[in-house]
Amino acid sequence: MSEMPIMNRSDIEAIIPHREPFILVDEVTEMDDEHIVAHKFVRADEYYFQGHFPEMPVMPGVLIVESMAQAGAIVALKKPENKGKIAFFAGIDKVRFKKSVFPGDTMRLEVRMTRQRGPIGFGEGKAYVGDSLCASAEIMFAVGDAKKD
Repeated sequence: MSEMPIMNRSDIEAIIPHREPFILVDEVTEMDDEHIVAHKFVRADEYYFQGHFPEMPVMPGVLIVESMAQAGAIVALKKPENKGKIAFFAGIDKVRFKKSVFPGDTMRLEVRMTRQRGPIGFGEGKAYVGDSLCASAEIMFAVGDAKKD
């Protein structure tokens, strides 16, 4: 990979609460207040490949979208006013799957935050393998406290 990471897994885990086996972002190579470029290294030993599908392992589409959401959460939760909070999925629109993602692929996640009003925000995400678009979605999130009431 030509781009050097600016955040590794431990840096990411310091921002979002996701952990194995459900953390789906491995590194960040580009980020500012509104966008992020991150990567997910799709491993053959990922738990979901045992049943999806044993004869032809394909990354589930919902997990591709979750990967985009986690990348967007890094942007949202990196802001000083959101430190120590959690970003919850609040909605998904216009999801399109174009190409399958397989073990051994490196998925590039590109998410741009489009607007935020109070704790509710919106973003546009895309997932690529190489130059091929695999999935796109509009994502809505809500930032809240990280403790359970």
